[in-house]
Order: sequence, then structure tokens, then C-alpha cells
Amino acid sequence: MLVDAHVHVARLPTLSADWHDWARAFGGGVPLGDLFEPDGAPRPAALDAYFAAEGADHVLLFSEYSPKATGIQPIEDVLPLVTVNPVRFRPVANLNPHLHYPIRAELARQVGLGAVACKIHPVHGGFEPADRMLYPAYAYCAEQGLPVIVHCGTSTFAGSVNAYGEPALLDPVFRDFPDLTVILAHGGRGWWYDQAAFLALMRPNTWLEVAGLPPARLPDYYGGSLARLARKMVFGTDWPGVPGVQRNASALAATLRAAGCGEDDVALALGGNAVRIYRLAD
Repeated sequence: MLVDAHVHVARLPTLSADWHDWARAFGGGVPLGDLFEPDGAPRPAALDAYFAAEGADHVLLFSEYSPKATGIQPIEDVLPLVTVNPVRFRPVANLNPHLHYPIRAELARQVGLGAVACKIHPVHGGFEPADRMLYPAYAYCAEQGLPVIVHCGTSTFAGSVNAYGEPALLDPVFRDFPDLTVILAHGGRGWWYDQAAFLALMRPNTWLEVAGLPPARLPDYYGGSLARLARKMVFGTDWPGVPGVQRNASALAATLRAAGCGEDDVALALGGNAVRIYRLAD
């Protein structure tokens, strides 16, 4: 089972210049010209065939409402892919307290469109992850068993507020919503690998997602904790800023085996954990 739990498929004209530069710099193996129409709209059938060829059984499609960093990519833009293959593709909600009010109602609307999780992007959105304006959404997620994905790491995009990517800023949320399932996207990239690893190992409902991290560098980032982290790890690529889904998955498996992980732990990291967290078998 292979789950790519962090994929960005958006209408290309809605994305910032920084996003396009990032995709060109890191996604050299991704044939965007074959997967998008000349006007920049995604080609759902082509994308379904592409991810099938890459071996991805399930793909989480992110939306984003961050006008100062990446632009506005509404959840409605990914729904045509879900229509083409509702088993492979699942949408993820996104909230920005500067734009959405009442925030609980907006989250319920996006969940009604099929969202299997809620993504919070403090770095691009310009808000602290424990902002009280988000509390109604966290309460909704805790009540409904909906996982919350939080961007934890730095970003090079203009308009980013990297100080808001620190995992420790979530401490009030963990205190006030002890039953909330939280996925730390990008695993503390940049300055906070130790924080992210500690939280994932300490809290039963917290998971470490490694999208955007070169698999071969994980031993440098997490040291002797890597073997233990496999059971709390979620694979994702941050597509299209990646050489390839299968290439990254194979590299992650090799890195985990070299760290002493057994095949059961490797399978959990590549897909088993994500299937359970996001209830993809439902």
C-alpha cells in the first residue's frame, strides 16, 4: 500500500511565481506539460494515470487559501480528480482565519465536499497555529475525528512567516484538545526536527509527515530516533516539487531499512499509517 499524503494539484494560473519556480527547481521528473491543459487546468484522467503508474493507491489533494504566499487554490479545483477516481483521490480542506468566517461553518462546508482532513498553513497564511479564531475548527475536528495537518517547517515563498512554523506553538492546542489527531507536515523542516520528532513520539495522536524532505537525509535530521519514528511516520512527496512518487517511496524504504526498521514498520510509513489516520479504507 502506497499513500502519497501530500500533493498539490491546482489550476496553474492561480499559483504564485514562487510556486512555479519551486516546481521547476525540484520537480524535474514531473511531466507537467502532459498533466495540465494549455490554460493550466488539471487533466484529471491524465493525472489518474500518472499516479497509477507511480504506484500510488491513494493520493491526498491539498487546497490552500494563502493569497500572500501561494495564491488561492480552492477545494473545488481538485474535485474533478475526485470524480474521476474517488478511491485514489481524496480532497483535504484548508482554512485561513483571515479569510474564513465563521470558520466552523466553512470547515463543515469543505467536509461536505468530501474532505478527509483539514490543513492549516500558519507560515503561508500568516497566523499562529494556536490562534483562538481556529479553535471552533479544532473543536469540530476533535468531535468528528477529523485529522488536522499543520505545516511545521520553513518556506522560501515570499510572504511566508517562518516563525509560525515552530511545532512548539501547537502546545496550547494539544492542551485544549487532547483527543485531536495532528499530523506535522514537513516534519519540522529547517530548524525544528527535534521538536517534531519529540512530539510525534510523545503524543499518541501526533504523527510525523515527511513531505518535502529528501529521504536519504532523514538520518541527519532525526538521528537515532529514526527507527522509532517509522511507526509514527506518514509518507508524502509535496508533489510536484519532487523527482517522483515511486522514486521517493523507494528511497524512504531503503533509508528506513538501513536504520534497522523491519518490513512491517516500512509498510506503516509508506501507507499503513495514512490509511488508518485518514480512514482511506472507508
